[in-house]
Amino acid sequence: MSEVLSIISQDNRSAVTHTSVVGTRGEELAAEFIKLAGFRIVMSNFKAPIGRNSRGVAVTGEIDLIALEGDTLCFIEVKTRGSDEFAGPLANVNLRKQRQITRTAHVYKRMFGVPEMPHRFDAISVLMEKGVAPRIELFRSFWNESKFKKRAWQNEAY
Repeated sequence: MSEVLSIISQDNRSAVTHTSVVGTRGEELAAEFIKLAGFRIVMSNFKAPIGRNSRGVAVTGEIDLIALEGDTLCFIEVKTRGSDEFAGPLANVNLRKQRQITRTAHVYKRMFGVPEMPHRFDAISVLMEKGVAPRIELFRSFWNESKFKKRAWQNEAY
């Protein structure tokens, strides 16, 4: 039994390593892509504490790329896949991920003293299928933060 568990854990480590290598390569390709599109990269892999989850555990947010396009600060999530057979790369940029990036972006703006600077949230899809040149797509304003702002209840009938 321990031999089986050992084999399974070895397989998991190689899968995680492969996934992180693919993800890192995707972020490098995305950075080159946006530079060619006229963006100026400010930072990559920005991490900051953004609060605590419902169990009280500290949560750290991460933003893959932060760049300037003109005067607009762009917070960019990069998703890379080796195939889009089951779902495209952007399928994992769900509401939870968007909320986490939005909170991290606000920490970044406070930390660097640019709270009033215009910003947006972009996503880049990188598809790296074997034997084919990578396909990279930029989605400007992939989401906005309005759905995450706390609102007072309105006097509306539901």
